[in-house]
Amino acid sequence: MSTFSSIIAGFGGQGSLLMGKIMAYAGMLEGKEVSWCPSYGPEMRGGTANVNVIISDENVGSPVVTKDADCIVALNQPSLDKFVGVVKEGGSLVVNADLCTVGTVKDGVKVYAVPANKIATDNFGGSKLANLVMLGAVVYATGAIDIAGLDETFAHVFEGGKAKFIPNNKKAFELGYEYAKNL
Repeated sequence: MSTFSSIIAGFGGQGSLLMGKIMAYAGMLEGKEVSWCPSYGPEMRGGTANVNVIISDENVGSPVVTKDADCIVALNQPSLDKFVGVVKEGGSLVVNADLCTVGTVKDGVKVYAVPANKIATDNFGGSKLANLVMLGAVVYATGAIDIAGLDETFAHVFEGGKAKFIPNNKKAFELGYEYAKNL
């Protein structure tokens, strides 16, 4: 991979920005050039939120992904509808199957429909970790980051009082990774 570009989108509060932050941090720890460019409405929770993440072996010229994304991640239907056309032929479309219905996609696009809310609810009693389930699926689908560095990445992203969440976050990630692997 010389350059990986993605858009991760959902409602505010679904964790799309955190997913992007984890991916960007992992890329940075691998010595790559990274860009993390969030966009969200003023209401944040419940409004729309998306993040452009680029991980590259080269300098990143623009942090904004407007076409030919290697991966689109849609946590809800409005996000899928907005960004489905941006994924390039041969790219990956990873959707939360509990909240999205995939229609027509470009030839060669690999679709990963992951019931992230159900997986999170079945394993953690609620859908709060659906974003980490989706992240696991994204990493399997794209190989954008090396899972060997996940422990270090989580330690940096979930510092201090948030460190107590690492075990469940890792488990949710692993469940999503395995789900995508078995598709």
